[in-house]
Amino acid sequence: MSHEVIRVENLSKLYDLGQVGTGTVTRDLNRWWAKTRGKEDPYTKIGMINDRTQKPAKDESVWALRDINFSVNQGEILGIIGRNGAGKSTLLKIISRITTPNKGAVKMKGRIASLLEVGTGFHPEMTGRENIFMNGTLMGMTRKEIQNKFDEIVDFAGVAMYIDTPVKRYSSGMQVRLGFAVAAFLEPEILIVDEVLAVGDAEFQKKAIGRMKEVSKGDGRTVLFVSHNMVSVKALCTNGILLKNGELFAQDKINEIVRLYQEGGVSYLTEQNWEIGIDAPGNDKIKIKRAAVFAESKASLLPIMTTDSVVMEFDFFNLIDKINADITIDVFDSESAHVARFGMVFSKQGLAKGLHRTRGVIPGNLLNARRYIFHVTFGLNQREILYRYEDILAMDIEDAIEGRGNNFVPFPGVVHPIIKLETSTLG
Repeated sequence: MSHEVIRVENLSKLYDLGQVGTGTVTRDLNRWWAKTRGKEDPYTKIGMINDRTQKPAKDESVWALRDINFSVNQGEILGIIGRNGAGKSTLLKIISRITTPNKGAVKMKGRIASLLEVGTGFHPEMTGRENIFMNGTLMGMTRKEIQNKFDEIVDFAGVAMYIDTPVKRYSSGMQVRLGFAVAAFLEPEILIVDEVLAVGDAEFQKKAIGRMKEVSKGDGRTVLFVSHNMVSVKALCTNGILLKNGELFAQDKINEIVRLYQEGGVSYLTEQNWEIGIDAPGNDKIKIKRAAVFAESKASLLPIMTTDSVVMEFDFFNLIDKINADITIDVFDSESAHVARFGMVFSKQGLAKGLHRTRGVIPGNLLNARRYIFHVTFGLNQREILYRYEDILAMDIEDAIEGRGNNFVPFPGVVHPIIKLETSTLG
């Protein structure tokens, strides 16, 4: 009989968005004295929920997580679902003991292996072989136990040729494959996997999902899985929790959780603009300034109809001169079906430093009437991710019945091109 291996009780995590100082030495000392006694900051406005549509004041703090309660049994595969900023990664970091909560506790039984981002747990100067043994040792395994799993790890990751090369020379995909293999084969009782698997190719993702099913059903290990791919979530997980603005919105069987997630949808958002600075999404290589989708024939006017050609535009700053960068645009529907992928390499000579615009047009009479969600990814050398923004745009396409003839509506499927059908008598 399975038993409880993880219990999360009243878990809360507060991030201070304000200034480091309070403005006076006396108030700074009062803040320090409160902290040493385990008291709340007397000068911070607390209580703002993690709603990214609101712009916080300088002295406000935000609850990344607030009063989260749930439990996970041995052998269970729990899907953790939510939009960007819902608190998923913060929750996994607390469970993995990477960060600490402000309130509440996490009680666990067994060893944990976490794969939260590319290169998790690896020392960049050490070889793949050395990192495997280091990770196993940190998990309390003997050298012989690690050696017995070594060949399986290398074979699963597909890095035999580079196993004695420092991992800093691995591509992001190689690092993810090795990181997952180490986490999955060194026999942890609890395996935690974040969206990082999206970096791998489709074949590896399939292998990884198969391996997670094996360790759950065959070995009775527990898996916590975060993904925006609802097809993978439904195929892998048994139960799920849905986070919204840092709070636990629902906990149920995975099909019900996915339904609630999809019904919530992504807010209708056909354009976003940012000032280049702290608020602009990106990093020290790429900063996004604007993203938009609109009907080509009528600019920003709505609605967008099935007959309209749809323009996609992404304005961004390249902050490193002559970088060998590329862009990928993924389109999903509201049921998480992957509709299309578009991409390009900017220049063989490298992309110049400065402001750029990537523009593309989806032909009219192609997409069916429904909601579509856009993700954008900036890559390096066509194999490493520089920056990814999921759910950056969302558009609704409405049915233009007059453009398709007298047919029954609504039509199923994500595409519905106009195709002329003719019938002739054969005899």
